[in-house]
Amino acid sequence: MRRIELEHVLRAASQILGERDLLVIGSASILGTFPETMLPIEATRSDEADLASFDDKDGEKATRIDGAIGELSPFHQAYGYYAQGVDITTARLPPGWRERLVLYRNRNTTPGGALCLERHDGVASKLAAFRVKDREFAEALLAARLVDIGLVRERFARIEDLDPRLRSRVIAWLDERITPADVEGCQVRRDSRYPR
Repeated sequence: MRRIELEHVLRAASQILGERDLLVIGSASILGTFPETMLPIEATRSDEADLASFDDKDGEKATRIDGAIGELSPFHQAYGYYAQGVDITTARLPPGWRERLVLYRNRNTTPGGALCLERHDGVASKLAAFRVKDREFAEALLAARLVDIGLVRERFARIEDLDPRLRSRVIAWLDERITPADVEGCQVRRDSRYPR
């Protein structure tokens, strides 16, 4: 997904729901921090934006997004990208994520806008899912040095209620990617509960 596509989805979702700012989770949230021209292809491969309303207690707003501009909708067929209506609890996130949200609003998103996950929170959240596409996304941002591996590791380690086997697996996966430059630059803060 490119920013121009995210902006289109945000305009449409805002009009559908009558809300100004929606939460963007998943890989599209990185577009709140970086334009696609600064991102590796693996970070922009998805054709969906996961959108959540902060006030959707019964899932009705997510259903409205899916019906109007979701996968296989006329919107998706016309433009080749779409919004996935999700619940705010869909993503597994570290404590304090709300205070770190990145506001993304401009004339192209009017009347809407977005609150996107901060990049390290977004990568930590993707690693909590740990599907192939999530690992590819995280690996690409780490390799491009667009996120600090130590901060990703720290944020991931603080996500609550994860399966201990998944937690250990992801920590090991991250540790395999630590470079001498990361250690020299003091980017890695190890948690003694999750040894290398």
